[in-house]
Amino acid sequence: MAMSLRSSMSVKANRAASGRSRKALHVTCAVVQKAEYIWADGQEGAPIKGLIFNELRSKTKTFEKEMGLDAADYPDWSYDGSSTGQAKGNNSDCIIRPVRVVPDPIRGGPHVLVMCEVFSPDGNPHPTNNRAKLREVMTDKVIEEDCWFGFEQEYTMLQKGTAKIYGWPQAGYPAPQGPFYCGVGAEAVYGRPLAEAHLEACMKAGLNISGINAEVMPGQWEYQIGPVGGLDLGDETHLSRWLLHRLGEDFGIVITFHPKPMKGDWNGTGGHTNYSTKSMRQPGGMVPIDAAIERLSKCHPEHMAVYGIGNDERMTGKHETCDINTFRSGTADRGASIRIPLPVQLKGYGYLEDRRPAANVDPYQVARLLIKNTLL
Repeated sequence: MAMSLRSSMSVKANRAASGRSRKALHVTCAVVQKAEYIWADGQEGAPIKGLIFNELRSKTKTFEKEMGLDAADYPDWSYDGSSTGQAKGNNSDCIIRPVRVVPDPIRGGPHVLVMCEVFSPDGNPHPTNNRAKLREVMTDKVIEEDCWFGFEQEYTMLQKGTAKIYGWPQAGYPAPQGPFYCGVGAEAVYGRPLAEAHLEACMKAGLNISGINAEVMPGQWEYQIGPVGGLDLGDETHLSRWLLHRLGEDFGIVITFHPKPMKGDWNGTGGHTNYSTKSMRQPGGMVPIDAAIERLSKCHPEHMAVYGIGNDERMTGKHETCDINTFRSGTADRGASIRIPLPVQLKGYGYLEDRRPAANVDPYQVARLLIKNTLL
């Protein structure tokens, strides 16, 4: 049956409208780059259902051109601070300002990850902005000393939907600790595919990740960031944590930085921090190392106040920790607050290791206090 004139005109009109819509869509949605804005939400690892998760948030912003890797080229953005514990509902906007941009290893090029600082609407750093607090101690003297940091980020994998550690039997417990640290084999190591994927992602993002290893407790892993400067320590540790959580989504594995995810005769989860100044790294460096340890001994409570929620569960004096209320140092002593590695003692210069920070510590806070209490 022949199409009526009215029907024919209607079809042509619909086709024309469809064409105009496609052209309009092409013009208004010419997205070239996705930028994942990442920030710390101020919760500082507050417990959720008895566990302590990462405090990072993120959302995606699109651009119609490639923006590059210079943070200064990226605009500020805002978010609902009342939903992250950083503002009240009647004045909820918080500002995020880009400070570090790296390639996005998950989405691929030209997409990026954007680490941000948080600011209040009045333009001042938000009270939870610990990066800004670190910037305040970066004096000329500190810059001259060229502080280096290496962060040993431990973490524990959990089975999704439960509080059970990944790879552990449904009933009971695995074998006692011993064969799992730096282990190999399916009976000793759980979760290696995720740990390897995370290592690869950090490398593709250009982060200074220097290694990974299975830890003492089964289902527990560690990676190392550094050596880097203080601001880079915080930026890269937060970016690496975000990548770990994001990859955990794909693997169906939950990541926790709880300092003591399993009570009993199991190791806790720490954030040991290696620290040195230019003076410490030169021949004769044991003198400033010893002086730094002496100064740190006098401000132990100040450090413990910000070295991680739940750290008292980990720092019991057992399982390679010092008691939380005690400060002591020692050479090659993993039960000390501050450890001097044996090679450093033998050479007479190098670095010290602060073994007090928990896995959920804010690395900006660690860098700030080590700088403040050893140099200023």
